[in-house]
Amino acid sequence: MSATMLSVREAADRLGVSYSALKQWIYKGTVRTVRTGGGHHRVPLGEVDRLLSQQGAAPAPRAATRPAAHGVLVALSGRNQLRGIVDEVRHDGLLAQVRLRIGDQRLTAVITRDALTELKLARGDEAVAIIKSTEVMIGREQGAATAPVRRRRPRQ
Repeated sequence: MSATMLSVREAADRLGVSYSALKQWIYKGTVRTVRTGGGHHRVPLGEVDRLLSQQGAAPAPRAATRPAAHGVLVALSGRNQLRGIVDEVRHDGLLAQVRLRIGDQRLTAVITRDALTELKLARGDEAVAIIKSTEVMIGREQGAATAPVRRRRPRQ
C-alpha cells in the first residue's frame, strides 16, 4: 500500500470517528476514496487533511518528517490507555496543557514544557493518554436520577 493511502480504519482513527461512521460517509460520497484491486477502500492522506481542516483541526504531520530521537516504546505497564487526536496545545512558562479528542470525549492533561518539547506534540497528532492514579473522583450531574435505597435487615 502506498504511504499516501490509509485504510478506512486508519483514516477513522486519525479523524476521531468510528469505522462505521467513516464507511457511511464513503457510501454517501462525502469522502473520496480509491478502490484496491480487491475492492477495498483506501483514503488518500490529502482527503484526511481536507476533512480535518473542515473540522477546524490542523492536518496531521507526516510521520516520515519526524525521526525518533530515542528508541521506540514497545510496551508499557499502564492498563488505562486512551488513544486520541491532539485537539489543542497551550504552553506558558514551565507547564503545557494538552487536550486530546478521544471519540466524542475530550481529555485535558497538564504536562511540563520539557515533555511537550520532547514529544513534539502538535494539533492533529495522534497521542496516547496513560492514566495512572491512586485516586479516582466521581461526580454526578445536577438532576441525575437516583436509585432507590435498599435497606438491609438486621441480623437476628
